[in-house]
Amino acid sequence: MMSNGEEHRLPVAPSKAKRSARARPAALAIGLAALSLAPHPAGAGERPRYDGFHQGTFLSFLNAPQDGAEMTRLNAPEDGAEMTHSPRLGLSFGGEVRPVQMDTGSTGIVVSASRIPGFDSLPSRPGRLTYSSSGRIMIGRWVTLPVTLVGRNEASVTTAPIPVLAVTRIDCTDGARNCTPATMPEHVAMMGVGFGREGDAQSQSTPETNPLLNLAPDGRSPARRGYVVTREGVHVGLTGANTRGDIRFVKLDPHPDIPGEWQGVPVCITVNGRAPGACGRALVDTGVSVMYLTLPREAVSGAVATDDDGRSQLLPGTRLGFSFPGQGAEPAAAYDIVVGDTSPLSPDKVTLNTRRPEPFVNTGLRFLDGFDVLYDADGGYFGFRRK
Repeated sequence: MMSNGEEHRLPVAPSKAKRSARARPAALAIGLAALSLAPHPAGAGERPRYDGFHQGTFLSFLNAPQDGAEMTRLNAPEDGAEMTHSPRLGLSFGGEVRPVQMDTGSTGIVVSASRIPGFDSLPSRPGRLTYSSSGRIMIGRWVTLPVTLVGRNEASVTTAPIPVLAVTRIDCTDGARNCTPATMPEHVAMMGVGFGREGDAQSQSTPETNPLLNLAPDGRSPARRGYVVTREGVHVGLTGANTRGDIRFVKLDPHPDIPGEWQGVPVCITVNGRAPGACGRALVDTGVSVMYLTLPREAVSGAVATDDDGRSQLLPGTRLGFSFPGQGAEPAAAYDIVVGDTSPLSPDKVTLNTRRPEPFVNTGLRFLDGFDVLYDADGGYFGFRRK
């Protein structure tokens, strides 16, 4: 994951403001010119079908713009503009609806204990979750209760009773980037909807904690557990209607130890076009606007400099290529960015790690400026739909 896990009060109807100079249609066209997709779906014979499923609800983000409104600092982008801030939905435990950040880089709802009515009287067990980007360690109690998620469009979904981490203390990891210890913090509000995150200091964040995968059954028709994330909102539950279009699928690897869980999306990464590249896992993370990149030293040879703190950083102008293998010879999706560029898919910053053994990229949320992304929890698929 990758955010600070703190609540922000958001207006449901943002006011007009001057559009960011970075968000221009011309820049978007240039950024998408560097993005490519396979000409035909890889492994078309294994493409999942969703026409028999009809349980799906679209929740528009609270910080999505109203018709005709310009992008503000708190808004999701209008057509042609970039996504620069993490999306938010409304969250209720049966009372007041308050904003919560939707994070595809973690799993499970993590909120201040004071936000849960009757927290002290609920059955609970010890819990903790670490946000690796900030270094915050959220410590508290897992309580089990239904939650309701609400979109700006007033659509809503309610879960079956699920574990929710009620935070009573924040500790910090050694070397935390952005962390202040606190007791009974009041402004924690994070909703993790990602998968395969147990190995990143989130061992307790298994699929039963994911609110988008544990909806209360409506008793009317079969459901396909999963979601489609766009810049404007999230489709909860996969159906024939919300999976239309040219979606290219990647078959995920099952988690070796956790039934019903899947490992991260396979990716191969090149630096300045040098083949064959380094292959590992990718995370599309709506919780951050920066990119976290792990590559072996030999892969970045000649493309790094050392900053004042002795850390390696990629040189401006370095071209990074990302290819997501499909089920055939062609990739399911591929795109390039240039370090220091301001094209729509480029992150605010690229943080490089050359010490860990397995290649990895956290793309950050600007990936959604180029693609909608689909997660099929029942079938074990990840999908890309080009904008």
